[in-house]
Amino acid sequence: MSEITTHRGISPHRIHAMVLRYWYLLMSSWPRLLELVYWPALQIITWGFLQNYISQTSGFFARAGGSLIGAVILWDILFRGQLGFSISFLEEMWARNLGNLMMSPLKPIEFLISLMIMSLIRLAIGVIPMTLLALFFFQFNFFAIGVPLIAFFCNLIFTSWSVGIFVSGLVLRNGLGAESIVWTLMFGIMPLACIYYPVAVLPGWLQYVAWALPPTYVFEGMRALLIDHVFRADLMVTSLAINVALFAASFAIFLALLRSAKRHGSLLSGGE
Repeated sequence: MSEITTHRGISPHRIHAMVLRYWYLLMSSWPRLLELVYWPALQIITWGFLQNYISQTSGFFARAGGSLIGAVILWDILFRGQLGFSISFLEEMWARNLGNLMMSPLKPIEFLISLMIMSLIRLAIGVIPMTLLALFFFQFNFFAIGVPLIAFFCNLIFTSWSVGIFVSGLVLRNGLGAESIVWTLMFGIMPLACIYYPVAVLPGWLQYVAWALPPTYVFEGMRALLIDHVFRADLMVTSLAINVALFAASFAIFLALLRSAKRHGSLLSGGE
């Protein structure tokens, strides 16, 4: 009975094997590692010096308590979380290995969990040096946010995984010709998530769209914490509720696109 349960359930061994596969791929290429650190470091230095300049000429930013740098770091968590998930998936597409994986005992949920774990690993490699640079150059201690940081991080990483699962399903069904959506979709969300400005800046009708996106609540909560020194738990709860629905929908869409890919034989081709 235990063997049947193990076979039908989620196997930690298969997930661990997939994580090891992606870890070895990552560690075998120094350009991959360099890229994970390079872009976050470049962003924090560029935007950090910009905030220093603005704070010298604007009383608002002088009291904003590093809200611009905080927004840059949180945006990088959102973007890199999705990209870390999608890149690991694309490596299977580039290697024409996805069909082999789907014919193995590996279940779709185990495959997705392994991609989520690699997303966290790749994210840590990029974001930790980024936060250290923010502390060294601009005296902004990102971890001093404390407990609210957990709520910010969890909501952003759930959103990044939802987007990652969705775009992976699209590439799975449509082949590498749809690869560009992996890089562009999150940037399409960027203006509506109100990363560097409050929702009130948007036109009235567009504010409804912004409030339908879970990251919007995180960035509004970050500004409330750093500028007004108030933690908006209501924003975090609302963001989490939307994230739960978004995550479930993205997983259902991925399974539907996987079934469609199997029917149309695109698992084995995966080309343009």
